[in-house]
Amino acid sequence: MLGKNWLRKSITFLTTIAVWSVYSMVALAAPQQDAGVISVTGQVTVNGQATASNATFVSGGTIVTGANSTATVSLGKAGRVELLADSTLTLKFSANSIIGILDAGKARVSNAPGVATTFTTKNGMAIADAGQANSFALEVECSHSHVETLSGLVTLRSGTNDKQVAAGTDAVAGNLQQTGCKPCLRPGTVIPVPVAAVGAGALAAILLAVAGTVAVGILLGTQGSDTTTTTTTVVVSPTRS
Repeated sequence: MLGKNWLRKSITFLTTIAVWSVYSMVALAAPQQDAGVISVTGQVTVNGQATASNATFVSGGTIVTGANSTATVSLGKAGRVELLADSTLTLKFSANSIIGILDAGKARVSNAPGVATTFTTKNGMAIADAGQANSFALEVECSHSHVETLSGLVTLRSGTNDKQVAAGTDAVAGNLQQTGCKPCLRPGTVIPVPVAAVGAGALAAILLAVAGTVAVGILLGTQGSDTTTTTTTVVVSPTRS
């Protein structure tokens, strides 16, 4: 009886060791998911679920920020990605790459040297120079995408056209004049208003106001002339005899 119990215990022990060894081998062979840390303000979701600051962000997730909300994903030594309000971004990364798809809104990206960084929009692709550290902003607007390089060098690819965007410069991919899009209100932008866009009633009111201003100006000018005009009376002295 004692021999049988010892044999059973030995078999159970060896079986446990074998199962644990197989489990460990499978765990080590399974691909490890890259993860970063996300910090948020306001209303932010990851993969459709509300998230909070200092939560773990797993590579491949989709971030959506609401109005007056932001999200920043710290990727350790690789870099960081900041997402501004009303934006949607799918972010995938590893120790030597950062890949983003910006569907809406604006993102600010920083990458370390040796980290291949590419962000895609509906209009083009922003490719950072992997040989150096870079910092750039990417914004998706109605008919175009706007890239601004803060430091380093970024290539903006639109179709078969590549444009290098050096530090302190920006570039646009897409059609700035597409009908039905909200005008870009970036500083320095001049938005012409076509006459056809002004209704007949509004145009008549504008012309009337201009005519009234001119009339008032003429009236004031005339009154000014009357007040400065003086009348000289000539008095003739009697002739002495």
